[in-house]
Amino acid sequence: MSAVQQPVAAPQDLDWLGNLLGAAAWSPLTPPAALRLSGILGGLRLESVLPLLEEASRQGRRQPVIALYRAWIAANPQSGQCFAGWFNLGVEYARAGETAEAALAYRQALALQPALWQASVNLGLALEASGQAEAALAVWEEALQPDEARVTLLNQRGRLLEERKHFVAAEATLRASLRIDAQQPDALQHWGHLRQKACIWPLHEPLLPGLAASEMALHAGPLGVLALTDDVAQQRRTVEAWLARKVPAAPARLSPAEGYRHERIRVGYLSSDFCRHAMSFLIVNLLERHDRGAFEVFGYCSSPEDGSDIRQRVLRALDHHVPIGQLDDAAAARRIREDEIDILVDLNGVTRGARLQCLRWKPAPVQVTYLGYVGPLPLPELDYILCDDHVIPPALAGQYAPRPLPLPGLYQANDSRMPALPALTRATEGLPDDAIVFCCMANHYKVTEDVFGAWMTILAQVPHAVLWLAEDTEDSRGNLLRRAAQRGVAPARLIFAPRVDPAHYLARLGLADLFLDTFPYNSGTVASDALRMGLPLLTLSGRAFASRMAGSLLRAIGLEETIAETMAAYVDKAVAAGTDPTLLARWRAVLAGDAWARTIGDSAAFTRGLEAVFRRIRLEPDLAADR
Repeated sequence: MSAVQQPVAAPQDLDWLGNLLGAAAWSPLTPPAALRLSGILGGLRLESVLPLLEEASRQGRRQPVIALYRAWIAANPQSGQCFAGWFNLGVEYARAGETAEAALAYRQALALQPALWQASVNLGLALEASGQAEAALAVWEEALQPDEARVTLLNQRGRLLEERKHFVAAEATLRASLRIDAQQPDALQHWGHLRQKACIWPLHEPLLPGLAASEMALHAGPLGVLALTDDVAQQRRTVEAWLARKVPAAPARLSPAEGYRHERIRVGYLSSDFCRHAMSFLIVNLLERHDRGAFEVFGYCSSPEDGSDIRQRVLRALDHHVPIGQLDDAAAARRIREDEIDILVDLNGVTRGARLQCLRWKPAPVQVTYLGYVGPLPLPELDYILCDDHVIPPALAGQYAPRPLPLPGLYQANDSRMPALPALTRATEGLPDDAIVFCCMANHYKVTEDVFGAWMTILAQVPHAVLWLAEDTEDSRGNLLRRAAQRGVAPARLIFAPRVDPAHYLARLGLADLFLDTFPYNSGTVASDALRMGLPLLTLSGRAFASRMAGSLLRAIGLEETIAETMAAYVDKAVAAGTDPTLLARWRAVLAGDAWARTIGDSAAFTRGLEAVFRRIRLEPDLAADR
């Protein structure tokens, strides 16, 4: 952040300094050279050497640049420009990855110029990079700044508070930023999603002057909007606005439009979640079961090396594991093109770790999105979204982009292999033996004010019931408990389940009596897990993909009776189940035995169905147009 002005040094001195900065190898100066350098720099204004320093910095010559800034500061200790020298030195240290030295330089700049808010921003970033998050937050909170700079400091503070899961504090910080400048789409997205994650309701009460509810919805962000509205058109507008800001078009298309003619169809799966993530638990058996006589399977992986069993299983299931985490999007796209992938399957959508910019290069002639994002994803280079006829009914297909391409029966892949499960009891999980246990193991951002109100109504009408929820954050837990008390429900009737390993999580689902689903963003993987464990699930199906996921699973397994179409019906069904043991028993009977294994969990049949669709794509690239 250094402002370039006209140099005033003598030309011969600048030539000598330029040669010094451009030397093939940098080493400490000899005493005569150091003396000459001090003589040149003494009394010289900083802007005289800035062009040389900045050019050397652009070339990545960090050590000579750092040495020259230090020499200028030492030669001009009384200069009124010393604060700028220290600031620029901090920038160079940060670029070199020397965060402790960068922090010291920024502190020196602030000691000389306390109002230099840019140094406060950078000091906080340096402290954060060195693992001192609380110190970074303190710097940003205490910094002196003019009004126009406060937004930057507040946004940095809000970002770090959110990363540390201090959602209430982060929300208040971003609200303060938005009150200064409401036209900040990114800050608005995070502010709204923080309110969802912390269960701060009403979600969009009139707190932000100058912003209409429509603007708040437009900038809710791709994930937030799925839990905000069941309106497919609004979801699409929100994602379009986000893509327009974040994912520009690529300079060129890489793959040939006519495709390839390989003997085996080359399918590439693109994901940052080939690790201990719900995606891998769903997809691993599909990868294992692909017909290797007809398909060659590539995995383009930017996932963390977490050492998990599921990651090892996924990698073993791939014919080609291609790490792309260290490649930029253009290089990753070129690698996919080099492999001549016929069908590229994006497993992220717009979730964390997505490589949408890679997709914009069109590295494969056919590109589909699957499982990662269950909503419209109008990226021009995507050809299809894989679905089924329940999650995207034919009558609503025209509202989606890319084009919906239905799989036969059920959209969701699953793992037919059952892990070894621990023996659990209600007592081991802190549950009462003599109560009806309603549960919901969804992340709290999916819990809306309306859904929680319905749950409280259910508890009021089923007095011997408790509600078992996933542990999320202290902020959301506190707000949910307060809301329950306001509705006359004793906080002790809400029980929070801590995070546990996958086998423990799966086993404990069988201890509940009825899973109460969220709306408008249903449970997906968790819903399948509940049904697998014989736990009946009650859902509310709406119009959008996200609000019809659980309904698709229930339809597949034959328990359509627990699909409600209105919130009132949802409440009535839950109360009936909580007060009539024979009803719960009938629902459990539908799920008994091998019901899950021969329907939702039939991964062999699912793989055959998906491969049939892939073959059709190969033969009829525009096959979705006739829907």
